[in-house]
Amino acid sequence: MSKAPPPSVFSPEGAIDLHVSPEMRASLREIIDAKPKRLVVDLSRVPYIDSSGLAVLIGAMQSLELDGGVFLLAGAQETVQAILESARLDKYFRLFPNVEAALAAP
Repeated sequence: MSKAPPPSVFSPEGAIDLHVSPEMRASLREIIDAKPKRLVVDLSRVPYIDSSGLAVLIGAMQSLELDGGVFLLAGAQETVQAILESARLDKYFRLFPNVEAALAAP
């Protein structure tokens, strides 16, 4: 009996802005190309995200979900949480207080 692969956890560090977004997009693309069943993006070490970073997260979620995967965000700091809420993306993404909660989610 083969075991399911472990869920992927991606943990960017630092502000996600125009300068970092292309690199982050490439990293996420690599993970998503491996077709994980679920991907948790750990935002606990991200103090700020701009619209280009949000676009990367939205694109990654759409790509993964097209393949039947589940995309989860975890550990958003207050500033990032506020940005997600002001863009109304708190209704779009599945958000969790930490990686453990995201991994435990159905």
